Amino acid sequence: MQRITSWIFVFAFLLFSPTILAQSDVDFQAQVNHIFEGINGAYYPILFWEIPLIKLPLILFVMLTGGIFFTVRYVFLNVRLFRHAIDVVKGDYDHPEHEGDISHFQALTSALSATVGLGNIAGVAVAIGAGGPGAIFWIWIAAFFGMSMKFSSCTFAQLYRTKDSKGGMLGGPMVYLSEGLSERGFPKAGKFLGVFFAIMTIMASFGGGNLFQANQTFEIIKMQFPAANPWVVGITLAFLAGIVLLGGIKRIGAVTSKLVPLMCAFFVITCLIILGSNLGKVPFMLGSIFREAFNPDAVYGGFLGVMIQGLRRASFSNEAGLGSAAIAHSAAKTDEPVREGVVAMIGPFIDTIIVCTMTALVILITDSHQDPSVQGKGVEMTALAFATLGEFMPYLLTAAICVFAYSTVISWSYYGERATEYLFGNKFGGKAIALYKTVYVFLIILGPVLTIGHVVEFADLMLLSMAFPNIIGMIYLSKIVKAKVDDYLGRYQSGKMPKYK
Repeated sequence: MQRITSWIFVFAFLLFSPTILAQSDVDFQAQVNHIFEGINGAYYPILFWEIPLIKLPLILFVMLTGGIFFTVRYVFLNVRLFRHAIDVVKGDYDHPEHEGDISHFQALTSALSATVGLGNIAGVAVAIGAGGPGAIFWIWIAAFFGMSMKFSSCTFAQLYRTKDSKGGMLGGPMVYLSEGLSERGFPKAGKFLGVFFAIMTIMASFGGGNLFQANQTFEIIKMQFPAANPWVVGITLAFLAGIVLLGGIKRIGAVTSKLVPLMCAFFVITCLIILGSNLGKVPFMLGSIFREAFNPDAVYGGFLGVMIQGLRRASFSNEAGLGSAAIAHSAAKTDEPVREGVVAMIGPFIDTIIVCTMTALVILITDSHQDPSVQGKGVEMTALAFATLGEFMPYLLTAAICVFAYSTVISWSYYGERATEYLFGNKFGGKAIALYKTVYVFLIILGPVLTIGHVVEFADLMLLSMAFPNIIGMIYLSKIVKAKVDDYLGRYQSGKMPKYK
């Protein structure tokens, strides 16, 4: 009955929203953009407050500290167990009787579907446009240390996962912060951080996982088809997302496990073709990334400005430290929490070290970032780079971006749904999730009509806000995971760990 109610709520908006929203496009857009501008203006000074002694923004300090702390704490586990992670993803350690909803591979692709996409295609372009080539170096640094943060959060998610009101898996920072800190004698602090994280997750799903994706999808479609209507694009994407998101994590995992590998392969192969045809320029471009990382042009805001741009875009791209991916990984079938953390740490490597680097080199080699017509824009800059292979390539990129955006939208809907389940459970007769899904689908429709600057800034603020409770809580609780890591490594290195394939 609740599933039927959800369908009615969601698709009622799809039926009536065109009439409601079309009454005054200009006034409506101005009002919505004004709201986002107000939120961003009030919240930005808090998140990017500059710490007096070290002259670093607060959020930058927390994320740098967290990445370095976990990498050292687990003694560079992101390097030592990288090969093992590949074996786990291949299914060598999968057992059908292990508790959970999805396989290791499906958990990884579900998490990647929320990260591989516009953060890599549009986000990297935005980073280069705002911070120059040097921003890419800091994206790499963030990804390397981010692997350890993602390992930590996804291991915690497995350790403290529980069952929701319907018998499905419920896990992630809101659960392990609450339960972990409660075990250590701080139940109120744990509950506060869990609730704060859940609220930020819902808001981030609206911003980064929803509005930004729909916005950039329309921008790339409009670039190839100028007559495209934003409302039509928004409603179509909302309808397609609604069909999948109402099916839960099992349907999301089934869809993303097919879409993500195909789209990643297409994107990387295309980038390699462009790089191969400009092979002589690659060393120079790599050199410019390292050179500009430490001696950036003043136009990009100096050293700190370039670092901030790189770290912000890396966080948007791979979500390391934010804890969002832990929600998907908590549903994986395994009896080894550390093993799922090992799988999760591959995410930033694929998403950022591989895909983002490909995007960056293609943009730099083709000089598309120097074109005045795409300054301050994201996906249009990448499309311009792809056009160097032929007039048909931007059309293929358009198709890829639509699929990437679609997969991100459906994955983030799951994150927000799990956060809503944590906050409300069976309260209000179980209608909270139906309401969340209704609002989520409605906001997909709004994405194409909003100004990108306000959307990106709002998405950044909400996403980065998730890092505060997650990283601080994990640092305090890291002794728990460290003990599990030592035990797992001992069994793995002794050869006593069983394989099932």
